[in-house]
Amino acid sequence: MIRKEPFEKIVQKLKNEGKYRVFNDILRERGNFPKAIWYSKYAIKNIVNWCSNDYLGMGQNKVVLDAMHTALDQTGGGSGGTRNIGGTSHYHVALEHQLAKLHKKQTSLLYTSAYVANEWTLVALSKIIPDIVFLSDSKNHASLIQGIRHSGAEKLIWRHNDMDDLEQKLKNVSGTPCIVFESVYSMDGDVSPMLDVCELADKYNAMTYIDEVHAVGLYGQHGAGKLEELGLQDRIDIVNGTLGKAFGVQGGYIAGDEIVIDAIRSVASGFIFTTSTSPVICAGALASIKFVMDHNELRVQHQERSSKLKSMLRDVDIEVLDCATTHIVPVMIRDAKLCKNMSDILLTDYNIYIQPINWPTVEVGTERLRVTPTPLHSDALMHELVDALRKVFKRTQEGCV
Repeated sequence: MIRKEPFEKIVQKLKNEGKYRVFNDILRERGNFPKAIWYSKYAIKNIVNWCSNDYLGMGQNKVVLDAMHTALDQTGGGSGGTRNIGGTSHYHVALEHQLAKLHKKQTSLLYTSAYVANEWTLVALSKIIPDIVFLSDSKNHASLIQGIRHSGAEKLIWRHNDMDDLEQKLKNVSGTPCIVFESVYSMDGDVSPMLDVCELADKYNAMTYIDEVHAVGLYGQHGAGKLEELGLQDRIDIVNGTLGKAFGVQGGYIAGDEIVIDAIRSVASGFIFTTSTSPVICAGALASIKFVMDHNELRVQHQERSSKLKSMLRDVDIEVLDCATTHIVPVMIRDAKLCKNMSDILLTDYNIYIQPINWPTVEVGTERLRVTPTPLHSDALMHELVDALRKVFKRTQEGCV
């Protein structure tokens, strides 16, 4: 019989520290994003979602939904198997071709999520290259950290965005170096020095692996990410991306040279031994990518909304991280319990949903409300948000939170 005490202890500890995670029961309304319905314990309320990663609202786009309905009527609900055993539909093949085209790579590989793609690709690389040494940015996403740990390969952690530290560590690598980093860091909203990383990789003959999850769809003339924006698509060996954020659907992928991807798909257990993504999802993602590639105005609108909101918040002395030069708007609280309490008040009193971001997602003392405006957040909604935040901050200063 299982002992419940250890489980009760860890849950209570998290609650006491204000780090316990609450999963709010919300229902997105088709055609009404960013508005949604919140099913609380006590009532059903209409709210505005300010923390969605559906950055462009593509999960509501008619072109995407029509493609999914068509695929559902054509193929049914699921894929029917793993990719190797009956689970590779024509939609999977077409989607992988489109992703390769987006990133200007020879081919791509679809996973069930970007987390899975990161973890199992890095594990696969350690099997393919036994002497690989991963050089990982200290603020890399949990999926990258877990993949490197799971691989069992040697690893070196370099200080966030610190090229001097990275070079010093590259000098000491005896095996095959592989630099692992992100383009846009999702919690601080800062950007990595991608050109400098590429230059060091060339100098020390290192492989490069970049996570563009919070950049694909949002940057570059065709939405291929920060690498496209900077003209560096041919300088990175393997690109990781997601279908669940700017493209508004679900899934993850990698893109690179054909032989590299072929080897990875042949040994990556997390790809091989799992039911493949539904063709319905693939159809929606395919339609979304094509639409986003052709509509740069969405990216222009998205950046304008983010810049305007940052200015509005700073105008009323609400702290937004200075390093947040991208679309992400980190409103700093710097206390776990306070962050959770402020999130609760915004939701219950002002019908504004912003999830608190606490440890282990961010370091203790850097807790925040991570705000993600989209092209569908109007000026009126922005004014309501800023006014609500100003009032809640005032309540904290008066000791009413």
